[in-house]
Amino acid sequence: MNPPGLPLRRGDTGAGVRDLHRRLAAAGFTDVGPPEVFDETTERTLRAFQAARRLVEDGICGRQTWSALVDAHFQLGDRMLYLRSPMTRGDDVADLQLRLGNLGFDAGWLDGIFGPDTEAAVRDFQHNQGLNADGTVGRATVAALDRLAGRVVGAKTIAEVHQTETLRRHVGVEGRRILLGETGGLPAVVNSLARLLQLDGATVLTLHHPDLSSHAQIANSWSGDAYVGVTLATDDFWVAYFQTEGFTSNGGRLLARYCTDKIEPVLNNEFPATGMRLPILRETRMTAVWCRVGPAPVVVERTEAFAKALRDAVIDWCVGPQPQ
Repeated sequence: MNPPGLPLRRGDTGAGVRDLHRRLAAAGFTDVGPPEVFDETTERTLRAFQAARRLVEDGICGRQTWSALVDAHFQLGDRMLYLRSPMTRGDDVADLQLRLGNLGFDAGWLDGIFGPDTEAAVRDFQHNQGLNADGTVGRATVAALDRLAGRVVGAKTIAEVHQTETLRRHVGVEGRRILLGETGGLPAVVNSLARLLQLDGATVLTLHHPDLSSHAQIANSWSGDAYVGVTLATDDFWVAYFQTEGFTSNGGRLLARYCTDKIEPVLNNEFPATGMRLPILRETRMTAVWCRVGPAPVVVERTEAFAKALRDAVIDWCVGPQPQ
């Protein structure tokens, strides 16, 4: 549940700020300032949390930062995990998926959501360990995971292996299913990019909606090969791909690098490829990048050139060398 008054920022007061302080402290960021005042101390601590979570470091608690705070509430073993509706989310689920993947059990994408793939992997692990294979993660299952911790340091997760195999099987743009998204402000870029990719033989779906969770849901149900999202910003420009502790989307990292190479000369600015844990990247179970670009006058003035640069990046990703 979201606190009242999102987004929260310096100068705000009240119950929402108190709840923000409580969740920051629970996540280990205890220097938050007066209980119901969002002051300079709160902003500094919130930026530290955002940096640790690979989020946009703007010192503002919007929906994405709040979601990360909620996810950070539990560690593996703090609560029972099982398949339910709505599905359980959190850092404890992501930790479970990472551990299972490192041990060779296919828990699916490392999205921190306890879905059918994760339950199936839990059952397989429990059966392998001689436990009751009920798909519920309780004390016995966590203890078995703890006993095996550290045995596969540096190994690729099953999710990484699957992504690499998928990329190697399909080389070229013909028939690729590409999703393009924006949350408002750049429809012309997305529509121009869609036309270019369709001319190249790709099947393209465009998403113009402010809710990025809906982007992820549609992308997953559509079974796309890649997602490219764009948004306008006044500063702190980058091209982000999904990266979290123990897992990197290698397909996303490669596509982000191609995007960086192509759009920097067009927009005459730096857009570093950056590993992040933005929900749109974590929840989209495919190669995905999120491009934070600006300044707005330059992007708008060079809409067609920018769209062509992104098209060239996608083409290079489709036909170029794939991750090892």
